[in-house]
Amino acid sequence: MSDVPRPTPGAGVVCLRGGEVLLIKRGKPPRMGEWSIPGGRQEMGETIAQAALRELAEETGVAAELLGLIDVVDAFSGNRQMVLIDYAARWISGEPVAGDDAADARFFPVAQALEIVSWSETRRIIEYAVAWFGDRAGYSSV
Repeated sequence: MSDVPRPTPGAGVVCLRGGEVLLIKRGKPPRMGEWSIPGGRQEMGETIAQAALRELAEETGVAAELLGLIDVVDAFSGNRQMVLIDYAARWISGEPVAGDDAADARFFPVAQALEIVSWSETRRIIEYAVAWFGDRAGYSSV
């Protein structure tokens, strides 16, 4: 039974800093070359929240405080399925530097981020994060 394909749990983070959101340019498949939120697979022995903060630090060098769960998204790529648990977070420290499997990492004004993110589910997650948690993250549309 161990060779039966199973969904892989992963975590994503919409990290807000004022009127900006942190994005990474994916350096590996799936969606290589596309802008997205930081995130990745959960490792054995860690909670999904710990995975979210670890992936954020590994991919961007940024530290943040999780504010709450945004949504759970099923992502299909070929014969793979990821179950993505996405959190909203408030930036605490660090300037983004691409690391791990990210080719680039930077903060963008939310409106610009929504324009450059190509996957509709990621755009939806960012919009939800701003609507539900933006005030707690110091979000300002100016």
